[in-house]
Amino acid sequence: MNWTTLFDRQRELDERIKAQHGLSGNQFDERLLALLVELGELANETRSFKFWSKKGPSPQDVILEEYVDGIHFLLSLGLALGYERDAFPAGSSYLDATDAFLVFYRKVTNFGLSKTEAMYETLMAAYLELGYTLGFNEQLILLAYMNKNEVNHERQNQGY
Repeated sequence: MNWTTLFDRQRELDERIKAQHGLSGNQFDERLLALLVELGELANETRSFKFWSKKGPSPQDVILEEYVDGIHFLLSLGLALGYERDAFPAGSSYLDATDAFLVFYRKVTNFGLSKTEAMYETLMAAYLELGYTLGFNEQLILLAYMNKNEVNHERQNQGY
């Protein structure tokens, strides 16, 4: 995956939002909470934890769009702390999505407490593993990110 391009695209969006909304600072805590909210929205779309329900998951394109919302905030957190990378470790997949979600929630909490670059790398690897568990490959993630990034720029054009 071309992480340099993704970081560049995210930087452009973050700088635009910062300028348009008159923000100062890096809004680290807000970004971290936004990541957790997006993760919850993603889990809801997969319905992987809803053992009490017979309703199936949302369509894969909906789940992928929710997944790349998390990529936006992960990149933004990395930029806020200067942890830009051109590569992250390749992941595998967990036995099931619920395990992957729980592992990622724990890693987000740990990262909030210890904002080290090593923790950031671990966080990114865990999110990629979640994506693989959900059936996404790097090509799908990259394309979906680029599409959603354009949507996010258009939302800024409309005063979002």
